[in-house]
Amino acid sequence: MSEPQRVEVEILGQKYTIRSEADPQHVRDIAAYVEKRAKSVEGQLRGPDPVKALALASLYITDELFRAREELSKFEGDLPKRIGAMVDLLDAIAPRR
Repeated sequence: MSEPQRVEVEILGQKYTIRSEADPQHVRDIAAYVEKRAKSVEGQLRGPDPVKALALASLYITDELFRAREELSKFEGDLPKRIGAMVDLLDAIAPRR
């Protein structure tokens, strides 16, 4: 990774300076995603409450992460079985010499 850089982002009207080794555009993309989720939550609240909106958005985003990890784990668990089935199929089609 490269040297940490400072990237300024804005989420719900609040500016934040993030120090990261990641590509600055990647950091901005993440901030934009967080803001999008927070705004969607904010629209469901009874009044403007950016702290509550960000807290709820963080829970929803974390839920997405956990579900994605679970799906990846299932896929990785199935991988040896799938590879074995492919090898068996290839052996049936073109036996080894």
